[in-house]
Amino acid sequence: MTTVALALAAGALFGLIAVAARWALGRGADAEAGAAVTAVVGAAIGVALAAGAGQLESTSWSQLWPYVALGIAAPGIAQILFVHAVRTAGPSRTAIVIGTAPVLSAIIAIWALGERPHFALGIGTALIVLGGIALAWESARPAEFRAIGLALALACAILFATRDNLLRAIADEEAPPVLLASAVSLGAAAVAVLLYVGARQGTRARRRISSAFLPFLPAGIALGLAYAALLAAFDRGEVTLVAPLNATQSLWAIGLAALVIGRRADAIGRRLVFAGVLVVAGSALVAAFR
Repeated sequence: MTTVALALAAGALFGLIAVAARWALGRGADAEAGAAVTAVVGAAIGVALAAGAGQLESTSWSQLWPYVALGIAAPGIAQILFVHAVRTAGPSRTAIVIGTAPVLSAIIAIWALGERPHFALGIGTALIVLGGIALAWESARPAEFRAIGLALALACAILFATRDNLLRAIADEEAPPVLLASAVSLGAAAVAVLLYVGARQGTRARRRISSAFLPFLPAGIALGLAYAALLAAFDRGEVTLVAPLNATQSLWAIGLAALVIGRRADAIGRRLVFAGVLVVAGSALVAAFR
């Protein structure tokens, strides 16, 4: 029961991140500064949780460096792409596209790791394609919608899918405690995003990050809690149980966007919901049978 609760909480929190980011952007916060705030706050939450669980113990660098490298890519680089995706495509559509990560992960595993394809991958891919068609044929979209946002969201999904496969590849009995691994990845992400924003914005970076802190604080808290919940769920339960429940994040994002931002503001209609259901069903099916 704890595993189910953690996996569902992770899905809800990942959905909340997109909505919280859009809410912050609507208050004039800079997107890249917001990505930095989200990453830094997420890392602080990760460290606090690891410390509270007594997991900030001495661990060899050989155990930790893979999580540093993965953290730089996702959620590091992915966080920058993600905020821009939310800004140009809206939280619901961004979450739906990112929801394709389990299928992309399976495809990458077949191509790069030699995994054998299975029937669920074909059915799940078909469902996601239908979801993509439904998303493409929407009659109403947010006023600020730009197609580049969906491309950025897809890039995020590819980064997350690659990260998931690499995590599977390095998992062994000598892996560091899950909350410590989460804190290390989030910390590496924070450093990477801060360096990027500093290089891009120069002397303006500090002022913009300061202005974005309060608006993006909820997104950062959600990020730290989401990663901790997901890794704790994977540590306690089977992937075939946790991954499908986490895949519900797209539907959580749609529901939370309607509640927080408003159905009209995010142009949430029946076709969008239908697309979300198809993508979640496809991703959950693939994740359940991997």
